[in-house]
Amino acid sequence: MRRVLLPLLPCFALAGIAAAQSVAGDASPMVGGEGAVPARATRLPASAQQGAMVLGVTHPAATVEHAGRSLRVTTYGSFAFGISRDQTGEAIVRIRQPASGWIEHRVAITPRDWPVERIDGVPPATVNPPKAIAERIEREQARVVAVRSRDDARTGFAQAFIWPVQGRVSGRFGNQRVYNGTPKSPHSGMDIAAPNGTPVKAPADGVVSFADASLYLTGGTMVLDHGHGISSNFLHLSRIDARVGDVVKQGDVIGAVGATGRATGAHLHWGMNWFDVRIDPLLVLERK
Repeated sequence: MRRVLLPLLPCFALAGIAAAQSVAGDASPMVGGEGAVPARATRLPASAQQGAMVLGVTHPAATVEHAGRSLRVTTYGSFAFGISRDQTGEAIVRIRQPASGWIEHRVAITPRDWPVERIDGVPPATVNPPKAIAERIEREQARVVAVRSRDDARTGFAQAFIWPVQGRVSGRFGNQRVYNGTPKSPHSGMDIAAPNGTPVKAPADGVVSFADASLYLTGGTMVLDHGHGISSNFLHLSRIDARVGDVVKQGDVIGAVGATGRATGAHLHWGMNWFDVRIDPLLVLERK
């Protein structure tokens, strides 16, 4: 059964997705006199962890800005944004309701500890691939990056996400490896160990925005757009069961676990993004 957040709840009950709560600057019940648009209390969390997806609620007709973007707002007033792995300080959200001026809201960012693993003796070609391979990787990654710019009005992002597969978490978001003294990019998602061929299910409603069975690094790769800039990517798939443009519901089988691309064993890499900001799927799953 799909679990969906009710659109008319006054706030979201969340854990890994930061919990919404009233903040200073809420407008009065009616602004602008007779016939004016009623104001609505804006709700945002007081704090959010690095790597979190943050949900807020305000007036459905409000203008919301964060990190240089104008955020899409649902017809029931919800909006979303992401906190990156290395973001510190405060996330500043500016909101203007139909009959009020701009109000600035601040969300304190809670830091996390990021383990670093050092591995020596790795073949040099593995750490720094030849020019032709590096150029192929760059082209393929650019294709994936391009689809993350979508800003659909879909509301799958507001559902309570489910695990795409069940298994041991074998790699965590944000952890970093140093090969032969060369730091590599932090892990961009969560690895879930599961047997080859295990069905992969959509963690929330969405539309398939990318599907390719033969990328060099990530092998069978799919991106599922959940709306409002929130997307999931699934890597190393042995089978892809949906095509670009397919609309899927939470729990639908979209592929199968594999070890394609540069994988050392069968597992599902599940990553999430808010546009170009990587967020931690495990935090998203921890919401209540």
